[in-house]
Order: sequence, then C-alpha cells, then structure tokens
Amino acid sequence: MLLVFGALTLHAQTPTALKKVMELKMPKTIEDDMPGTRGASVAWHPVQKKYYACFAGNAEYPLGVFDATGKRLSKEDQTAILDTRGLWYNPATKLICGNGHGDLGWFTYILDKAGMPTDITMITNNQHQPGLQSVGVFNFLDKQVLFLSGSQVYMYESDGTLADSMMIHWTRKKTDGADEDEDPTLEHEDFNIYSLVYTGIKGQELGFLNITNKQVELYDIKTGFQTKVLNFPETAVVEQTFNFAYANGIYWLFNIELRKWVGYK
Repeated sequence: MLLVFGALTLHAQTPTALKKVMELKMPKTIEDDMPGTRGASVAWHPVQKKYYACFAGNAEYPLGVFDATGKRLSKEDQTAILDTRGLWYNPATKLICGNGHGDLGWFTYILDKAGMPTDITMITNNQHQPGLQSVGVFNFLDKQVLFLSGSQVYMYESDGTLADSMMIHWTRKKTDGADEDEDPTLEHEDFNIYSLVYTGIKGQELGFLNITNKQVELYDIKTGFQTKVLNFPETAVVEQTFNFAYANGIYWLFNIELRKWVGYK
C-alpha cells in the first residue's frame, strides 16, 4: 500500500506537458515601417469569437485580430492606437481593455461591427501600475487588474486604486514554506520579469514563465505558493521580457524571429 501511495504521489507531482495547438501570425515584416518586435499580450473576446494580439513599444505598431482558428481578419494597417502592454477581456462590460506604457493609463477599445478597433476610451489616466513596462491581466472574479513587479503581484481596483499586493514564493510549495532570504523588490533571474497570466482556475490562478526550465508555474493567489507546473516543448521560444500571455485556455509565447504567437495547451 505504501508503494502504491508513493507511486501515486510521484505521478501527481509530474509536470504536465503542453502541446502546440495554434498560431497567430502578426502582420507586417521586420522590413516594414513600425513593425514591432516584442509581443505584449493576447486577449480572447468570447462574444466576438476573436483573438486580439499586440506588440509592446509604440501606438503605431500593428494590432492583429484573428478568428477562432487563428486566421487574421484585421488589415495590415490596423494599429494598437495606444502604446500597449496588457490586454484583457472584461466579462462585465464585454469589452477588450488594456494598459499602456507608464503613465498612459488604462483603456477600452471601441470596435466596429466587424470587431475591429477604431478608437479607444480611457478608463484611467496617469500611472496605475507598479512599473513603466508592467503588463496587466484581469482577475475577473475579484474584478481587479494584476501586475508583476519584483517578486510581488500588485492588485488594482477597477478605478485604478491599489488594493493589495502579495509575495510570490518562487518555485516553492506551501509545504516548503517561505524562503528566509526572500526580497519582494527583487526580480527572479529564472522568470519573465514583466508578464504574468491569470487563469481563473481555483488554487492555480497565477501563472509565471520560467525561462530557464521552459515551463509555466502556477501559483495560488491566496498564498503565493506554487501548485502546478506545465512544461513547454523543447522547441518553444521563451523570453525574459514580454512575449508571454494566456487567453481562451491557451498559453501563448511570441516568437520574435517568426513574428507569431504560438499557442500551447
């Protein structure tokens, strides 16, 4: 019985392997004017049945709109409109929202009948995020926008006010306890420093990209301890800044060289 229990425990702790399921090929090439380099975020609009993907760095960089199969619907000249970092869908308003660089604030896209962004409406002005490059994600259960900075996740209310923050105990499970040398201000060298994901899965709400081990580590939003590990294939391309997102149950990595978001599930 002890041997069986031990085998089951070992099996339960084995990381889950992610498999490639689709791609989102971004418009333009590196030879074009204002093409963009680093992928900022991907959001899924469940009513429109469309993906929205953007670059970080400039309002004139392209924004791609794709159908559920990954076919691009937007034109080559569709831009992000604002220098964007995070994108998310708000189920209460049924709008695609985002946060900009630094003090550009938070916004929502105004969509035409075809689901293409034509303009933006500001939600908040000025900086409502911990850092200039912070990539926001939406906690739709608590109606909060979340950001990673150092080793902490910062939680902002819908009006832009800071509600709380919590320490992430990198790679440690609850049974391990916290490391006595933890510093909330320090970034972890093995993890993407700007991007996090919110899954909505109980006890596995927060996800971070481990670039050394090519894996997503999921953490409990109440404790900050690791609860699950998901492994990318060896061929997956990971980056220390940006290029990581979660939308429609899919984990996304942006391949800078090929200019496409690759989805894994």
